Amino acid sequence: MTTLTADRATAPRAGKAPLRTRSGLRIVPTLILIVGALYCVLPVLWIVIAATKTNDELFSTPPFVPSFTGGFWTNMEALFTYNNGIFGRWALNSVVYAIGGGILSTVVAGAAGYALGKYRFTGSKWIFRLIVAAVLLPQIMLAIPQFLLMAKFGMTNNYASVILPQLVSPFAIYLCKIYAEASVPDEIMEAARIDGGSEWRIFWSVGSRLMMPALVTVFLLQFIGIWNNFLLPFVMLNNDQLYPLTLGLYGLMIITGGQAAQYSIVIAGVLVSIVPLAILFLSLQRYWKIDLISGGVKL
Repeated sequence: MTTLTADRATAPRAGKAPLRTRSGLRIVPTLILIVGALYCVLPVLWIVIAATKTNDELFSTPPFVPSFTGGFWTNMEALFTYNNGIFGRWALNSVVYAIGGGILSTVVAGAAGYALGKYRFTGSKWIFRLIVAAVLLPQIMLAIPQFLLMAKFGMTNNYASVILPQLVSPFAIYLCKIYAEASVPDEIMEAARIDGGSEWRIFWSVGSRLMMPALVTVFLLQFIGIWNNFLLPFVMLNNDQLYPLTLGLYGLMIITGGQAAQYSIVIAGVLVSIVPLAILFLSLQRYWKIDLISGGVKL
C-alpha cells in the first residue's frame, strides 16, 4: 500500500505536461520577444551612444561604446548654432505640424467615426466600405495628386499645405467607428436626448468622453505619423524656413555632401527629434483603458 501511494504521488497528473516540458515551451516565445526587443532598442541605443562621440570617434571606436570626452555637448552646440540656429526653427515647425494636424485630424476622425458607428443614414454602409478600402491605399500614392490639387489653389509652400492633406485618416475613422459602436451605449444617448441634449451636445459631452481612449490613440498615431512624415513636406515645401525636422536633417546631409564632419550633427538632431515622441507616448499611456465602458461610470 505504501509503495502504491508513493508511485501515485510521483507520477505526473493526467492531462498536464511535465514541468520540464512546459518550461521548455516557454523558452521559445521568450527568445522571440527578446529578439524583437533588441531589434527595436538597438538602433535607439546606437543613436544615444553615437551622439556622445566626436567626429573622429564616430568612425574609429566600437559602435556601442560611449565616449566621455565631451563630444555630446560639442555636437549639441554645433547643432543649435548651425546656420544661425535654424534647427530650432525646424523643431518649432514640426511641433506646429504635428500638434495642429494631430488635433484637427483627431476631431475629424472622432466625429466621423461616431456618426458612422451610432447613426444609420442613407449611404452610411457604402461610405464605411469606401473608408475601409482607402485604408489599404498607400499614402505615398497620394502625395503627388495632393500637391497638384494644392498647387491649383495656390496653397503650396506654407503650413496649410502640410496640415490639410493629413486631416482625413481612413484608418483613424475606422478605429473610431469600431470603438464608438462598442463603447457608447444607446441607452446613455437616449437618456441624454430625454434630458434635452442635442446630437452635437451628446457627442461632445457624452460620446467623446466614452471614446477618449480611442481618441488619444488616434492623436498619438497621427502625431507620430506627421512628425515622421518626409515625403509630403518634401513635395509641398521649397523654403527651408518651413521645413520640419525630417526634411531639415535630410537637407543638412545633402548640403554637406555626407561629410564625416556633419554626421555627428545629424545624429545629434535625430536624438533630439525622438525625445518629444518618447515624452508624448509615456504621458498619454494613462489614458488607455482596457474596459471599454469605464468612461460611462465616471460621468
